[in-house]
Amino acid sequence: MSEFDYAGRVAIGQYLPTGSPLHRLDPRIKLGMALFWMAAIVVAGSISGLALAIAVVAAGFAIARVPIRLALHSIWGALPFLLLLALLQVFVMPQYRTGSVIWHVWRLTATTGGIYAGIVLLLRFAALILTISLLSFTTAINELLHGTEAVLRPLQRLGLPAHELALALGIAVRSVPLLAQEAERIAKAQVSRGGDLQGGGNVLQRTRRVLPLIVPLFLAALQRAERLALAMEARGYMGGAGRTHLIVLRTRPADWLALAAALGGAALVVMMRW
Repeated sequence: MSEFDYAGRVAIGQYLPTGSPLHRLDPRIKLGMALFWMAAIVVAGSISGLALAIAVVAAGFAIARVPIRLALHSIWGALPFLLLLALLQVFVMPQYRTGSVIWHVWRLTATTGGIYAGIVLLLRFAALILTISLLSFTTAINELLHGTEAVLRPLQRLGLPAHELALALGIAVRSVPLLAQEAERIAKAQVSRGGDLQGGGNVLQRTRRVLPLIVPLFLAALQRAERLALAMEARGYMGGAGRTHLIVLRTRPADWLALAAALGGAALVVMMRW
């Protein structure tokens, strides 16, 4: 992978149509499975439970015939931020200073409880990133939009704009890889003009090299949003009121079986906390 392959490091918004059993599931069922699984990951507080969650998601990648290395790129990109959070858990949060002291210098104390909390945090974020990546790789944007709207449709009686929320979610997910491609284009253009965006260095040096990308990337995102709004107005988009649906979603016995399996696995992940 090249230095500026930003799009290859982003798994959200990318879809690989391999025709696997996971791809053929009802998008509403896949949304429910992902939500229940992520809730179990957030509630789980043991290394064994989170390790089980990661193993199950890795098995899902194998069933979907999607290379798990594509999702690992996203974890690798977020690793500095995750390590910073883990260090805060170990040295700063007083509620995790339990157990025996392993290392102490000045006011920094590392205990077995703090290290355990840091490992749990790393595993939890890794499991969440892998779950979201698996949902993205196995669900097309249109399927995600239709599934989200179908799930939120019963709440329309309470005044919730289901169609508009689903459309906003679809646009946001689709914009992630587009912004990564735009950042890659801007970075290559600045390097060709003598910009210092390559090389290693510490966290502060790497952050300083990324700052010149923020303003042009922000402007490009605003311009893309304006063009999208003009295109929707030119095509007469007036919201979801009174709209019909060309695609009608139907569940099969295999969909309910997959949902039951996800619920059982999520319950097992949570119960391993105790």
